[in-house]
Amino acid sequence: MTDMHTELAAADRVDVLGIHVSVTNLDHTIGTFARWIEGDERQLVCVTDMNALLHARADERLTEVYNTAGLTVPDGMPLVWAGKKAGFERMDRVAGPDLLERVMAEAADRGWTQYFYGGAEGVAEELGNTFQERHPALKVVGAECPPYRPLTETEDAEVVARMNAARPDIVWVGLGAPKQERWMADHRDRLNASILIGVGAAFDFHTGRLDRAPLWMQRSGLEWSYRLYKEPKRLWRRYFLGIPRFGLGILRRPPRPI
Repeated sequence: MTDMHTELAAADRVDVLGIHVSVTNLDHTIGTFARWIEGDERQLVCVTDMNALLHARADERLTEVYNTAGLTVPDGMPLVWAGKKAGFERMDRVAGPDLLERVMAEAADRGWTQYFYGGAEGVAEELGNTFQERHPALKVVGAECPPYRPLTETEDAEVVARMNAARPDIVWVGLGAPKQERWMADHRDRLNASILIGVGAAFDFHTGRLDRAPLWMQRSGLEWSYRLYKEPKRLWRRYFLGIPRFGLGILRRPPRPI
């Protein structure tokens, strides 16, 4: 692993429409995770794209969650371009599916333990099995899918007890934004894992329920068009309303270093 801490400062952030996005890349993020786990820290990680950022800036509590997270990584080229515009040339995309795959490989080598929480019924368990097949040394200590309804206090306490008993280093939360960020903020002080991280649809990408855009579309900022083509009824509003809102917002409030 390349240690990027000598090239990127751990605390650098760029203000994108009021959300403090971390100046990071995939190597730097992995290095930060290693430091947190080795130091037995308790951190929360938000993986944000344009849509998640727009949700966050419209909600005071979500804004606080994103802006106080250990990392708020840029999962989307528009956020990377915003960072570069603010002068951070080494900033790069940290997509949820890529980060999940990279951490699994590192975890297999380093002995980091994983817990998967979220997705449709059976998805978390399938995800754990998928990664253990790819990385036989990987330690998956738990996987579960909560019901779509709100949990009772008793059920929630049981989830916390199961996770703490399993002793994961990282809890991966796949509840979708902004639900997963709210869940992580509510549970950060109750869970002993070093890292809680919300990765949205990454569970579905790695279990084959969704397929990703070609790499050239990912790198050119056109992944949204591929997803819209695949799921037009669900996503048309997100992109046809979100892209102009984001673009106009950037014109009115240019990104700036914090």
